[in-house]
Amino acid sequence: MTASTFRFEGPSIEQTTARAAQSSFRTATLLYGHLTTTVPRELVHRAAVAEVMLTGWQRLGDTHFAMTAQWPRGHSFFTPVNGTHHDPLIAAETIRQAGALLAHAEFGVPFGHQFLLDELALTVRPEEMRVGGTPAALDLDVTCSEIRKRGHRLTGMCYEARVLREGRLAASGRISFSTIAPAVYRRLRPQRVFDAGHRPLPLTAPVAPAAVGRFSPTDVVLSPTAEPDRWQLRVDTRHPILFDHQVDHVPGMVLLEAARQAATAVLGRPSVLPLGLDCEFMKYAELDLPCLIDALRLPKAAPDDPETVLVTGHQEGRPVFTSTLRAAPFD
Repeated sequence: MTASTFRFEGPSIEQTTARAAQSSFRTATLLYGHLTTTVPRELVHRAAVAEVMLTGWQRLGDTHFAMTAQWPRGHSFFTPVNGTHHDPLIAAETIRQAGALLAHAEFGVPFGHQFLLDELALTVRPEEMRVGGTPAALDLDVTCSEIRKRGHRLTGMCYEARVLREGRLAASGRISFSTIAPAVYRRLRPQRVFDAGHRPLPLTAPVAPAAVGRFSPTDVVLSPTAEPDRWQLRVDTRHPILFDHQVDHVPGMVLLEAARQAATAVLGRPSVLPLGLDCEFMKYAELDLPCLIDALRLPKAAPDDPETVLVTGHQEGRPVFTSTLRAAPFD
C-alpha cells in the first residue's frame, strides 16, 4: 500500500490514442520546425496545463525511452531555493510525470486506474540546478524494470530517470509504483471515502512560513503541536498545486513537501536545498484523520557529510511514510 493515488476521471485510453498524440509532435516538427508544447495533461495526471513539465517523448526500445521537459524560471509553488536554484521537488514531480505518461501511452493503462506510489528516490546536483536566464530545457533518459503484468495489463513497475541539462546530469531518480483497476480500488479503500459526505479534517493553523522555508502561509503543510520536532500535517485541499485535482487521500507530493518543511525546521535554516531524498510509502494518508509528522536530525559519519534528517508520518499510531533527506551545506 502507498500514500499516493492520482485519481483521474475520463474515458479509457488505448496505446493507439497515445501514439497519435506522439505522432502530432513529430508532424508539427516536420511542418513548422522546432516547436515546444506540453504533452497532454491527462497523460501525467494533471488538471492544469501549467503544471505539466514534460514536452515530448520517444520510445527507444521495449523498456527505454527519451523525454523532454522544461522548468520555468519561477513557479508559484516550486519556488527557487534561495532565489538561485530550481527546487529539487520540481525534479521529483517531473520524474513522477514520466511514469504516468509511460504507463498510459506505452503500456496501455486505461484512465481511471489508480497509481499507487511505493518508493521514490531522488538525487540532484546543485551546480546544475541553478536558475538561468531562460527556462531550463531538459532531456530525460528513462529505463523501466521489474515490469509486472496481469495478462496483458500493467500492474506495476520501477523506472529510473536521468535528467540532463545541456547534456549534464542535473538530477536522477527512481520510482516504483503499482496500478489498480477501479473495482479493486473500491474494495481496498474504506467505504466512507466514497460517501458524498466524506470531508477532510478542518484546516489547521500553519506554523510560521519562515520557519519552514516558505513565504506564504498558504504553502505551509505543517501545523504546530505541543511537542518539539513534531507537527500535524496541514491538508488544504483547495491548494491549486498540491491538490491539482480531487483525490480521496493525501497525495505523495504533499508528503514530500512535509518532509522538506520538517527538515528545514529541524535544521533551523531559512531554506533547505535537498541533495537527495529516499522515501517509502506504507499506506494511504487519509484526509479525515490527523497525520503526525516527526523529524530527527541524524548524526554525521564525517564532518563534511551533508546534514541528514529522518522524517516519518503516522496516522492512528501506524506509519504512513518515511523520508530521509540530505541537505546541501549552504544556507
